[in-house]
Amino acid sequence: MAAIALDNIEKVYANGFHAIHELSLDVAEGEFLVLVGPSGCGKSTALRMIAGLEDISGGSLRIGDQVVNHVEPKDRDIAMVFQNYALYPHMSVADNIGFSLKLAKTPKSEIKRRVNEAAQILELTEQLDKKPGQLSGGQRQRVAMGRAIVRQPSAFLMDEPLSNLDAKLRVQMRAEISQLQKQLGVTTIYVTHDQIEAMTMGDRVAVLKDGHLQQVDTPQDLYDRPANVFVAAFIGSPSMNLFEATISDGVVNIGEQQIKIPETVFAQRPSLKNYNGKPVIVGLRPEDLNDAELIEDVDEGTLLRGTVKLTESLGSEIVVHCTLDATTVDPGDPDAVDDVGDANTVARFDPRSKVRAGDGVVMALTTDKLHFFDPEERHSILD
Repeated sequence: MAAIALDNIEKVYANGFHAIHELSLDVAEGEFLVLVGPSGCGKSTALRMIAGLEDISGGSLRIGDQVVNHVEPKDRDIAMVFQNYALYPHMSVADNIGFSLKLAKTPKSEIKRRVNEAAQILELTEQLDKKPGQLSGGQRQRVAMGRAIVRQPSAFLMDEPLSNLDAKLRVQMRAEISQLQKQLGVTTIYVTHDQIEAMTMGDRVAVLKDGHLQQVDTPQDLYDRPANVFVAAFIGSPSMNLFEATISDGVVNIGEQQIKIPETVFAQRPSLKNYNGKPVIVGLRPEDLNDAELIEDVDEGTLLRGTVKLTESLGSEIVVHCTLDATTVDPGDPDAVDDVGDANTVARFDPRSKVRAGDGVVMALTTDKLHFFDPEERHSILD
């Protein structure tokens, strides 16, 4: 296995489109790093540059101790797993897994040993004589993984390998891939647009937007301490609620409603005191809003009032869509305002809640979980 280092990597196409801007990342030996972001953010382009399938316009790329900007893909000692599996339909599973070894003129006995070893790891031993058309989607994905494993590469590169699977199988396969990566200890870079995949699989997660790296951190730190409005809204499902607000004398004003800011929040974010009397963006995660009717001795300074538009019962919780008299903030466009005076808000209530569409609702906020952002720079007010 090998470390991978991207140092100010740039990608500019012949038509002038600037896809990747000064991307710098250090991936440690044996680490599982996930690149995540919306469609068109540049994550697959970055992966293809690491693989050698796209030219690098600027910066340097190292795999291990070698700068590989101009090294052919076959000489980079990496194995790639694609979204569409890319299996040969006329070959057996065994031949598909061992094909790269055959091209490399590896002795037949060694090919058989490695193929059998990979098949055992991936629970494909009983399928080795079958053709890909006889396999399920999950089995075909395992064959693609097996083809990468037998090469014994320094790194795995995976480009949305689960996107063609149904929801239940995706959950199963992401657990299997995570377990397999830990078992093999191979440096892995994994691309996905699914932030749940990113959060559950990665040792660290790198969030991209429009070719710019927004933040790279552990999944929990991304969630607890997002660097900016975009990361705050992108990480978490349902997304964080974001409102225009002002701070005055220890309270945050959201529309005409006031929420007390605990001293613990000011202690964690000392520079927040500099925003007294000034506008801010305040973020509330849906799970930090609950039905006040279910809470004893609720503090009036934690309450927000709105009107229920829709409820979705998920068994373990109720997702409540409601409106507040406030102004929401678009996480992707600083000049856009989604709702003025009728802000769409999402909360995750205890399933005991009896709220229904059309009801007035009083929500109790876990105030020590408030997030604050500068309205101009849109970065998190953390220190």
